[in-house]
Amino acid sequence: MGGCMMHPQSQTNKEKIKVLVVDDHPVVRFGLIHFINEDEDFCVCGEADNAHRTLQAIQELEPDVAIIDICLKGQSGIELIKNIKVRYPELPILAFSMYEESIYAERLLCAGAKGYIMKQEGCDKVIEGLHQVLSGGIFVSTKIMSKIMNKYIENKPCTSGSPLDVLSDRELEVFRLIGQGYGTRQIAKELFLGIKTVETYRAHIKSKLQLHNSSELVQYAIKWGQSMFVS
Repeated sequence: MGGCMMHPQSQTNKEKIKVLVVDDHPVVRFGLIHFINEDEDFCVCGEADNAHRTLQAIQELEPDVAIIDICLKGQSGIELIKNIKVRYPELPILAFSMYEESIYAERLLCAGAKGYIMKQEGCDKVIEGLHQVLSGGIFVSTKIMSKIMNKYIENKPCTSGSPLDVLSDRELEVFRLIGQGYGTRQIAKELFLGIKTVETYRAHIKSKLQLHNSSELVQYAIKWGQSMFVS
């Protein structure tokens, strides 16, 4: 699963902070690992591409911090983060995504992540985010932090104000895949669910969003996906 490597020019007694990188795209993992290992404070102690390997890596490698993509096969990053926080409550987690933070950031903070960063951000933001969550802070944009603070002051529930707040985390993942053009069978395969289970989720989503048929559901999901994806 990998190990921390010290560069020849930085051979010191300083022990680097161990980072676990979780992403199901090899190219993304490779680039992220290379960049983190170039930093004087951090080294990547391991990598994983799904929930099972992530939990195994945490147990075996004992990372100091984890950076986790929210879109993983079989189990969403949201569910994975919830599971990690039950087993390893002290492990700081920085969520990582290609999606704009307005929907996912607060949901992930509620799940137990300490920060949210979009993949479109500069590499320096990754290092900044890792330092922030390790220090006990929260790493999100000023806009999202202001919304969270306003809700805290007004004693409102942890939501984004989106119509999709009514969806469970799993329903949101199914909705996201519908918006990407996945059919029921494809979603079942992607999330390791039964076809009937996916059909039940689709029915719940339609009911909660007050959509009348599957055509409206697909159109809504596609429109939402286009608005959330940051190019």
